[in-house]
Amino acid sequence: MSNSPLTQEQLEYFKNRLLSDKKRLTEELEHLGNKDKTGKFAVDYNKIESGGSSDDDNASEISEMADLVAIEERLQKELGDVNKALKAMEDGTYGICKYTGKPIDIRRLEARPTSLTSVEAKKTLTQEL
Repeated sequence: MSNSPLTQEQLEYFKNRLLSDKKRLTEELEHLGNKDKTGKFAVDYNKIESGGSSDDDNASEISEMADLVAIEERLQKELGDVNKALKAMEDGTYGICKYTGKPIDIRRLEARPTSLTSVEAKKTLTQEL
């Protein structure tokens, strides 16, 4: 039973967008590294050339590793958000603010299909932090 305020066509549209994002994010993560024992992707540091002969080479390698870790963390978070939105869709709560129980404006979902909160709730939350 769906409690979503969205029409079936809208739900299908957002589901397709989310599945497309999931595929893209998964491919990007696979490109960066391999899955670890928990099923999460981990950067394959062996892909980075090592053994620099100068301090500049070593600094460059460290910088590249730090960049890869930051990219991986961002992609992991985005993939987690996509999975949460897909779960909300399965549960019939997609499009409903998890804090207020009110419908999320369609324009917010268009801009960010992974949104599980309304703009009003998000503003309230960020002001409290």
